[in-house]
Order: sequence, then C-alpha cells, then structure tokens
Amino acid sequence: MSFRNPGTGRVRLPRRPRLLIPVGITLIVIVILLFIFAGIYTDFLWYQSVNFTSVYSTVLLTQVLLFVVGAVLMVGIVGGNVMLAHRLRPMFGPGMFGNAQGADRYRLAVDPHRRLIFLIIMGILALFTGSSISGQWRTWLMFFNATPFNVKDPQFGMDVSFFMFTYPFLRMVVNFLFTAVILSVLAATAVHYLYGGFRIQSPGGVHASRAARGHLSVLLGVFVLLKAVAYWLDRYGLVFSDRGKVFGASYTDVHAVLPAKNILAIIALICAVLFFAGVVRSGSMLPGVGLGLLVLSAVLIGGVYPVLVEQFQVKPNQQAKEHDYIQRNIDATRKAYGVSAASVTDYSAKTDADPSVLQTESQSIPGMRLLDPSLLSPTFQQKQQIRGYYQFPDQLDIDRYTINGKTRDTVVAVRDIGQPPEAQRNWINDHLVYTHGYGFVAAPGNQVDASGLPIFNERDIPPVGDLGDYEPRVYFGENSPDYSIVGGPKGTKPVELDFPEQGGNGQQNNTYGGKGGVPIGNFFTRALYALKYGETNLLLNSNINNDSRILYDREPLDRVEKVAPFLTLDRDPYPAVVGGRVLWIVDGYTTSDAYPYSERKSLESLTTDISTPRLGVPQIPRDEVNYMRNSVKATVDAYDGTVTLYAWDETDPLLQTWRKAFGGIVKPASAISAELRVHLRYPADLFKAQREILTQYHVTDADAFFGGQDFWKVPEDPATGKSKQPPYYVTMKMPGEVQKFSLTTTFVPNRRQNMAAFMAVDASSAASDAKLQILQLPSTTAIQGPPQAQNLFESNTTVSTQLNLLRGQGATEVLYGNLLTLPFGGGLLYVEPVYVQPRAETSAKFPSLRKVLVLYGEKVGFGDNLSQALQEVFGGQAPPITNENNPPQQEQQPNTNASIKTLLENANKAFKAGQDALAKNPPDWAAYGTAQRELQQALDSLNAAQQNAAQPSASPSVSPSPQPSTSASPASPAATPSATASPT
Repeated sequence: MSFRNPGTGRVRLPRRPRLLIPVGITLIVIVILLFIFAGIYTDFLWYQSVNFTSVYSTVLLTQVLLFVVGAVLMVGIVGGNVMLAHRLRPMFGPGMFGNAQGADRYRLAVDPHRRLIFLIIMGILALFTGSSISGQWRTWLMFFNATPFNVKDPQFGMDVSFFMFTYPFLRMVVNFLFTAVILSVLAATAVHYLYGGFRIQSPGGVHASRAARGHLSVLLGVFVLLKAVAYWLDRYGLVFSDRGKVFGASYTDVHAVLPAKNILAIIALICAVLFFAGVVRSGSMLPGVGLGLLVLSAVLIGGVYPVLVEQFQVKPNQQAKEHDYIQRNIDATRKAYGVSAASVTDYSAKTDADPSVLQTESQSIPGMRLLDPSLLSPTFQQKQQIRGYYQFPDQLDIDRYTINGKTRDTVVAVRDIGQPPEAQRNWINDHLVYTHGYGFVAAPGNQVDASGLPIFNERDIPPVGDLGDYEPRVYFGENSPDYSIVGGPKGTKPVELDFPEQGGNGQQNNTYGGKGGVPIGNFFTRALYALKYGETNLLLNSNINNDSRILYDREPLDRVEKVAPFLTLDRDPYPAVVGGRVLWIVDGYTTSDAYPYSERKSLESLTTDISTPRLGVPQIPRDEVNYMRNSVKATVDAYDGTVTLYAWDETDPLLQTWRKAFGGIVKPASAISAELRVHLRYPADLFKAQREILTQYHVTDADAFFGGQDFWKVPEDPATGKSKQPPYYVTMKMPGEVQKFSLTTTFVPNRRQNMAAFMAVDASSAASDAKLQILQLPSTTAIQGPPQAQNLFESNTTVSTQLNLLRGQGATEVLYGNLLTLPFGGGLLYVEPVYVQPRAETSAKFPSLRKVLVLYGEKVGFGDNLSQALQEVFGGQAPPITNENNPPQQEQQPNTNASIKTLLENANKAFKAGQDALAKNPPDWAAYGTAQRELQQALDSLNAAQQNAAQPSASPSVSPSPQPSTSASPASPAATPSATASPT
C-alpha cells in the first residue's frame, strides 16, 4: 500500500516497507561479502595446505597495492579536477548570459545531491580503475624484479630486459595517465557547463569564463605533453612492428617512422607550451594553432611520409632494403625460441636395401617402439580397468624404465577414478566413497603377446610387476572428482572405496592417511566450504569428523598453475614411479611476447597437432608468444598432492626475475634426485613450437629467407590426413652416435610431400645439453615423406589384399599406428604398426597389434613382426627379436607341391572356420586361434606355390600373411613385433 502526498503529488511508501528496504540491502551486502570472504579465505587455506602461502600473499598484496594506488591516483586526478572546476564556477544567477534555462535546470536538479553523486561516481571510478590496474600485477613484478639479459638489441643498443620488463610498465603508466587526463577533461567540462563556466549562445556560439578556459587549457596541455612522451616511447615499440617482411623494425620503420616519432615528440612539446600559454593569454587562437599543428603533423609526418617511403623506396627494392632487418629477425627469433644452437647436417639418404644393413643396425632394431600410446587406451581399459568405475586417459604416455639392467621405452598410465555407476550416483558416493584411483600400469613399447596385446610389466590390483613397492593410491589425478572428503580417526570404520576384492565379491575400504588437502574438522571451516560449493551436506553429514580433510583443485595442471601463476604449462603431464610414489611430471615454460625482433606466433597454433584433442586440455591462455624456455620441471605427488618446482634452465633471465619476485618457491636443479632425473624428458609442446619455427628459420641467410623457396612444413598425420603429425618419443640413434631416448619429427617441402628433413633431440638430456639435430636431405631426394610412405603402403597390391583379409568382410577395421621415421643404415626407415579391432560398437572393442609395415627407399616390407618385415625389405637374416614370454616364431615351410586349387580351398576353409568361431556368443577364441594358424600356413604355401609356378607377385618384397579378426583379443600367436630394448 502507498500514499500520495497531497501537496506534491509524489507517491510515498508506508513507514514499515521503507525501513525494510535498507535492511534488505544490508543483508544482500552481508551475503555478498560473506561469499567473497569464503572465497578468499578458502584460497588461503589451499595455499597453506601446499606450503605456497608466499605465492598467495605476494600476488594478493601486489594486487591490493596496485588497486589502492591506481584507485587513489585516478580519484585524486579526476576528483581533484572536478572539485577545481566547481571552485572556479562563476558567481552569477540564472539567465545571466541569455537563455540558459537548460543548464540551469540540470544544475538545480544535481546541486542538492552533488556530494552524494560525486562520491558514487568516484567510488565506481575507483572500483573499475583499481580492478584494471590490479590485473597488471605481472607487469609490475617483472618491472620491479627485472633481470638483465646481457643481450643488446641491434637498433637502440639497449638490453633486452628493457623491452621485456621496463617498456610494458612504462606503457601501462602512460596509458593510465592518458585515461586519467581524458576523464578529467570530460568531467571538468561537464562541471563547467553545469555551473556556468560554459554557455551556449545563439547562433552556435560558446562563451567560456576565463577560469574555465584556463583550466581546460592546462588539462589539454597535459594531454599533449603526455602525447609527446608517448611519441618518444613509441620509438622503442618499433622493435615490435609488423609493417615489414618480418616482425620487428623494418627499413621504413627505421628510416621514416623513427625520425617521424622524434619530430612529432618535439612538435607535441611545442603544442603543449601553446596550450599552457592559453592560461595567461585570453582567446583560443594559441591552443587552436597548437591543436591544428599537432593533427596536421601526425597525418603528414606520422602517416603519409612512411607510406611514401614504403611505396617508392622499399617495395621496388625490398630484398636489398630489408636485408639487414630480416637478418635481425632471423637471429632474434632463433635465439628467443632456443633453436640457435640447432645443427643442420646434409644427409644423402641411401635408398638401396642391402642385407648387410640389418647386421650393421642390429643394436637398434630391438629398441624400436611399436606400441602406439594414442591407440592403446581402449586396450588398457579392457585389460587393466578391473572395474567400470576406473578409467585411463585417451592419450597414454611414453616414459622409460630400467628393468634387469635394460632400459625400455614404456607405455604408461595411471588407473584413475571415474564416476560411480549411474544407479549409485549420490553425494556420499561422489564425494566420500569414490575418492581415488588405484595403481600404475606399464607395458614395454616393443613387446606384445601372441594375441598382439601389450605385455604389462606393471599391472593389476593390488599392483604386480617390476617397479617394486610404491604407494598405488591416486588422490590427485587428471580425472579426480572436483572435491572429496577423506580422512578420519584411527580405528574408525573406513568409508572410502580402496579396491575391489579378488573374485568380484566385496571391496576393501580405506581411510586416507596423507597430509594432502585442507583440514575441515572445525565448524567454521566446514561452513566456509559449504558456502564455496553450495552444499549443506558438508555441515550435516556425520561421516565428516575432526580429522577429515577436503581435497580439491586436484588435477596436476591446476595445482601447478596455482602455485606458479607465472608459468605456461605443457598440456601433457605424465606419471612416473619415483621413490615409492607416483609423481605427475609437468613441464613449465617461461614465455613472453616482448622479445625484440623475434617473430610472434600463436602458441596454440604452434603446439596443435592430431594428438592435441585427445589430451582434453583447453586452449593455452597466453596465446601470443615470441620467447619460450622450458625453465621449470614440476612434480605433483599423486597421493598427497605435494607440488615441487625445480629450476631446469637456471640461466633464463625470465625465470630469475620470477624467482626474485616469489622468493624460494623454485628449487635449484641440483635438488632433483637421480631417480627423478631419469624420468624427465624434453617437453613435447616446446619441441612442437621449435619445429614450427624451424620450418622457416632453419634458413639463416636473409636473401634466401626473403625468397622462401627453401621453407618447409610439418606433414599432415598420414594415418588420418587431418592436422599435423605429432612428434614421437622413441629410442633411436642418429648417424655416428649411440642410441638415445629421443623426440623426433619430420619436415616436407612447402608444396611437395617428399622428405625435406628429419629432426631429433636427446629427450633425456639436461636443458643445457639438449641440442636439436637436423638431417637435411637434398632437394632432389627420392625419399618419400610420411604421406607418400603411407600412400605406398596402402597402394601396394599385396599389402592391400592382406589388409582386406584382415578386415574380414567388414567385421573388423584396420588401424594404422604411429608412423615412425628413423635414420637406419645410411637412409631413412619407416616403421608402422597395424592394429585390428571389431568394427561393431561394443564395450569390448579394443585394438591389437597384428602386422608391421616397413619402408626403405621404394621397398615395402609386411610381416607378422618387425623381423619379418625387415627381412622382406633387406633380405638376409634379421637379428632374432624375442621377448621373455614368447620365443621367436619358426618360419612355416610351404608345401610347394600342393596344387593351387587345394591351397585356395584350405585357405577359404580356415577363414570360414575363423568367422564361425567369432560368430558364437561368446566368441570361441581358442578355435579362432587355431583357424588363424591354419589360414596363415595355407596362405604361405599358396604364395610359395605361385612363385614356383612362375606367376608374378604384386610385390616380391612383401610376404602376405593376413590374419582376419573381428575382435581386439584374438588368440593367434602371429604378432611378436619385437623384444626387449637394448640399454640406452
């Protein structure tokens, strides 16, 4: 109900509702402040739990300091000018200067509430300004803790640190002052207008009081003075110009824009003096002349002149004019991305397959990795999932382990926790019962069993294998729940599901005994987390006790990002068993977009390839970069969440700057244990970025770079034809060197698909020792690039025939694994595993390794294992490849006297028997395996009979040995591609 005042006609609320309004507003403010406090305090508790409160306090105090300073300065400048304008108002009544009814009406409406309006506007201005400036805490910390690079830029002779640390800060200050002065001009103009300092007269005239004119002249003079400072600062910003052929100051920038900036700075100073002169000299002529001179100079000197120089001096002679500046860009880019030490070796790759090659390269053959971590996730899932609520990532990882004195490339993964079964989904199960994963799974990359499946050397629940005793529980993983409540007093009944009991009946429960997470034993802390997650069960559930802890922010990348907010992280953390614990290893990069002359690139585009979507990590937030170092190795303990940062590249000035800003949070490289060091590897994202840079910047001569005829590109993934082929971790050896765990990639020319170059880096070396090695092939090479190699495989008549048999009339599908390219016998060897899996969408669908494809020169090899495929190409006798579980297969002796018709009948009969075995429910795997062996023998005999009958073969170098399959777990013993790796 409302009342109308009979005198004014205004509607007036009753007394009680009027009292409720401020009470309601107060309650809303209290609730908002409570939520803000809950967020801030729980963040502090999280940092306290990981012993990184110094990071939290440094960032928070820096943000608060910048907020206060920015807000006070902005309010002081703008508010001071508003108060000054009000004080300078003329003393006259309404209508003194003719028809002033409009301004007077505004003034009469505003004046009674001017203090309140002023405070509200200044409060809003302070809030927005402080928030904006506090977001620049990185800029301030880098400026305040700047470390010299001891590298001079070629144009100004200044240390690179000026451009990396000082220049961004000066830009921030100038932009802040520009904003303050512009807002001051607008606010002062409004106040002068409201209080009569300005009067609009007819027709179209404006009358200004002397005080108002002087005030605005000073403000505009300050604005123009700042413009002079900005012009002077712009000179240094030319090292980031993109006007020329390449990034950085070009010929036009140095010979036209740079002099223009100097001239414009001087003109701006003169114009500022003319504006200041308007304070003591009446009239608007001097400020008008100054403004006109500044605008005209900016257009002619700053705009037209550089365009004329570019058009009539540079473009007709661009190669000669830009030569020195292209060279600056080449040198800076190679240094900034860490590729300046890359060695390029001319490599005239052989194409003739000689039997002696197999003996020469016998040491490297057993170490070739055939298991593809991008395809094997379903296989790990089916063979090692144990229960449906466990899961493995889509992209498995490659590490190396030394077992019985032999170091092997190993496919590894953590058995992480997934969601409870849908019928059992509730808050208790989601957050109190299904709290952690269990176990580490590993399989040597060069071994499979008789069914083409990995031979797990670390497996099962409880863990069984070669890695010894370790804590198998994974409370901090890539798929951990958003939060879990764990822990309790000793002797209480365990609630957390630990692992299922053998036999499928019952389960073992566990109570968390680690130090990870935040204690929530007291009611106050629980109440804050109840607010944070909007969950009353945190207050009401009786299982939460005085010893309970809440685990959250559990993904390794999230934890490292929070404790080291100055790092850009590699998107592929990988697990390793170190010192009896499962550790997540995360590579951290120091990046910048402010290295002078270095080419800026999108980090997202530099690091994206066909494997990126499988990682499930969102786009890199800091996208534009032109400087990158792998400066930090981080580990996250999978049991208690402990985060440890190690300096990997201690010479990096950017890392040194951040270490000064955040104290001792980054440990020295000497603190890395020997056991951990053997699991550290050259990071994939850095290697991807470097290979993209080297597609152009392997050319170090400016004239050749200008022409661009020798540029390369990263080939498309040959198996899918989509996106770029990823680099591969594999143990291999470069010509004249020993075997090393390496990260490898290939290049093809820009407009062709033949091989241009092969690149590798020792993936196990320290940062100071890591050196990119490039084998550059002649432009006339006959070596196929990866897409051409894949095409040769698929177009080979015999191979395609056998693959069609493997597909089993559409019941199975063939999957191509990673196409490895390796220096081998003076040439380049392609090795590609071939997998089969059922085509039907079933829960038991997973791939198994069935064949191996090999290409050397023009010769294709196709066999059940790597030895057979190499013998098809090179002839002679390949070194025996065995594993601990299966002896090498004995070659079947074909019956060359059998008639072709009989052999065809035998092959068809065996094939039909295999299909009948698969059609049973469940499939009869034993019968299927027997049929496969009979089919193999019949086809081998058929091939020999055809050769004896002088019938031409589609590919003499290929031994057809198909194994049709409609399942991922056939019982055929045909696939034993390799054995234990030799030590690296």
